[in-house]
Amino acid sequence: MFRFEDPTYLWLLMVVPILAVVRLVVWRQRKSKLRKFGDPELLRRLMPDASAYRPTVKFWLLMAALALLIVTLARPQMGSKVSHEKRNGIEIIIAMDISNSMKAEDVVPSRLDKSKLMVENLVDHFTTDKVGLVVFAGDAFVQLPITSDYVSAKMFLQNTTPSLINTQGTDIAKALTVSMRSFTQQDKVGKAIVLITDGEDHEGGALEAAKAAAKKGINVFILGVGDPKGAPIPTGNGGYMTDNTGQTVLSALNEKMCREVAQAGSGTYIHVDNTSDAQDQLNAQLTKLQKGDTDSVIYSEYDEQFQAFALLALLLLIGEACLLESKNPLFRNIKLFKKK
Repeated sequence: MFRFEDPTYLWLLMVVPILAVVRLVVWRQRKSKLRKFGDPELLRRLMPDASAYRPTVKFWLLMAALALLIVTLARPQMGSKVSHEKRNGIEIIIAMDISNSMKAEDVVPSRLDKSKLMVENLVDHFTTDKVGLVVFAGDAFVQLPITSDYVSAKMFLQNTTPSLINTQGTDIAKALTVSMRSFTQQDKVGKAIVLITDGEDHEGGALEAAKAAAKKGINVFILGVGDPKGAPIPTGNGGYMTDNTGQTVLSALNEKMCREVAQAGSGTYIHVDNTSDAQDQLNAQLTKLQKGDTDSVIYSEYDEQFQAFALLALLLLIGEACLLESKNPLFRNIKLFKKK
């Protein structure tokens, strides 16, 4: 099992492409100025020691070293001790709606961020249970297979954004179907799908999928996020999403549909607002599920792996320092292969 002890540092990797863009702009400006100064071929002859490629190689060596140093700060670790344990708990698949409508801010800080916070708090209360994560919009896929590794669960949760799925929409039926396939084959264990959505089912078939889950002994809990009156969807540039006529699109929570799906799935509908009531209700419902023995793979010890990244970064820095931007005049006239 590979993980980062401090994954927050990985955000610093964004500096690398920014520096690359800055260098490209500077390089183009410098090239334009040289063309105004004189003929490029004549300038090349006047500066025989100048190299067209060495500065670029030095730059990318430096960027690679920087990236490796950032990874080093994040402290990469590898699970070194694996144990198989029997745990008495339940299995839960979180199916999270990441469609664009979940960006609405009628719930603070937004529907999606509120949902992620609820799931994180839920995982913090787990001790012997298994959890998996399915994300969906117009399509659905498994973001995290069912596991007892709560650290990984929260890490995958934080990386969940609407950009993960290109197909927009809200296919609740597909989300329920994928979630049903994500449980283990163990019997006599309470199983639940906690589906978090704003209830805009664009594809249909959700009731049938919920009934199919109930037949397999899987309870379907629906967490409805948002305001039934509707809220605008931020676009990220300070504006809001509009339709073809230029009118602001309002995304409203469909509580009627959410209740029907929860009832069909032998579960409960819970409305999520700016209070902690929904969290308390969900915890209370999950404690009613039958606990059973589950096999869990536990990584109890982790070995630090940052030394390899740090060493490689050091070698790249040494290589960058040794590589001159201009050709070495001592070796300019040395030719290993001479024409006879």
